[in-house]
Amino acid sequence: MDGSKWCDANYVPLTPLSFLERAALVYGDRTAVVSGDRQFSWRETRDRCFAGASALAHLGVGRRDVVAVICSNTPAMYELHFSVPMTGGVLCTLNTRHDAAMVSVLLKHSEAKVFLVETQFLAVAHDALRLLAAADHKANLPLVITISDSGSGSGMDYEALLHSAPGGFEIRWPGDERDPISLNYTSGTTSRPKGVIYSHRGAFLNTLAIILLNDVQTMPVYLWTVPMFHCNGWCMVWGTAAKGGTSICIGGVSPSVIFDKIARHGVTNMGGAPTVLSMIANAPASERKPLPRRVHISTGGAPPPPQVLMRMDELGFDVVHGYGLTETYGGATVCAWKPEWDALPPAERARIKTLQGVHHSMLQEMAIKDPVTMETLPSDGRAVGEVMLRGNTVMSGYYKDAAATEAAMRGGWLRTGDLGVLHPDGYLQLKDRSKDVIISGGENISSIEVESVLFGHPAVLDAAVVARPDDHWGETPCAFVKLRDGAKATAEDIIQFCRARLPRYMAPRTVVFSDLPKTSTGKTQKYLLREKARNMGSLHRPDRSKL
Repeated sequence: MDGSKWCDANYVPLTPLSFLERAALVYGDRTAVVSGDRQFSWRETRDRCFAGASALAHLGVGRRDVVAVICSNTPAMYELHFSVPMTGGVLCTLNTRHDAAMVSVLLKHSEAKVFLVETQFLAVAHDALRLLAAADHKANLPLVITISDSGSGSGMDYEALLHSAPGGFEIRWPGDERDPISLNYTSGTTSRPKGVIYSHRGAFLNTLAIILLNDVQTMPVYLWTVPMFHCNGWCMVWGTAAKGGTSICIGGVSPSVIFDKIARHGVTNMGGAPTVLSMIANAPASERKPLPRRVHISTGGAPPPPQVLMRMDELGFDVVHGYGLTETYGGATVCAWKPEWDALPPAERARIKTLQGVHHSMLQEMAIKDPVTMETLPSDGRAVGEVMLRGNTVMSGYYKDAAATEAAMRGGWLRTGDLGVLHPDGYLQLKDRSKDVIISGGENISSIEVESVLFGHPAVLDAAVVARPDDHWGETPCAFVKLRDGAKATAEDIIQFCRARLPRYMAPRTVVFSDLPKTSTGKTQKYLLREKARNMGSLHRPDRSKL
């Protein structure tokens, strides 16, 4: 309009780096990070981030240079989410469960200039660098910096660098809010991880969305059961800074540790995959402690079983269920709770909470579409299509993979690869990953629906369902089941339990009792189970019963 002006006074590129500056100003003396006996105030955390940025810049890290790190949830890991982008660099956090071969591939693909390694992962890191050097004698190997609490790591050490960093560093703010802030490789549930590029703008907006949808109050106490390497801790690394919160870092996740930290620090918020919820819900009385207050816990991934949700409520946890991908900075939807649902029976409340819900306030739109015609399907709770998203918190693209970027966002929507339905109230319910749908005798079987029934069996602690080849039906459901400690059940018990609650064709014809392989974020690695099911060979006996 006439008279308007776009200038430095009314436009500054969005970046979560601004959250740190404000936190140090407003909450300077409050505790920012706790890890064992170590703790740092917000003022100290800001100073450490500036020192880290100064040291990295002194080592030659500049705009768009990638800095890789493999580290558990520690103060250093938290600080690097600020210090690396302060240099203009791009933070690349690696999954701590990766083996040397995978780390080598990711270091090469990312072209990391510096590689920070927590001492417990040094053997993997050194093996990865040897593989990288052996594969390409001309490869520029990254500079390795060790991370140790004592500062006594071998070679160049993170704590030593902080103490010797030159003073006077000034933040290299992004020139464009679309500049990259981090590079996140997909979690490993696919055979070829892709490098997902996050922008300063997207990280800023998704951080705001996450603290809104999880009801994060001012000065929260956040328990880090989510790995910070996963979608930058679902953006809560930056979220705790935005709200002046306290981060409680823990080395390993177990019921006793979780309950102890909640009781000791007055935890208000946490997050975790459904497996973490199951761990808490099934914790023996000897490992539990009374909660000083109700705790908000966000979860996503596979829908939590209703039985687990009911138990979590009884124990004092308010579960916020959502859905998202690495490609959406973590959370993209939330099962937004309505007060009229409070009067419903516990089982019905738990059923509603298993829904993935509606898109958050920083996304523009969510739809269920036919992936071929791009027709939007009706919100009737029956029409199954691909979940598609569009908005400001969708990734910038896949690093060095223009073809994959184009395929993922063809038609102006992010194609998630997930199948679902929208109910008349607009709430999303996932049905399956497109690759996880079991097609038996021409009928589509949702593995999620079968798993939901399996979780209802009193002896079942964990379960996953995949396709097994079948000479007669093409493929049939194969259930991998882990029983509760001390519980007993046979394969026939499980099959009959499912047949009593599902159409016969949906019930598993094969049951395998075993532990389920998981990613570090708690997702079941179904590709490994599919391989096991294929290796069993095809079922030969035709099912003569009527479907």
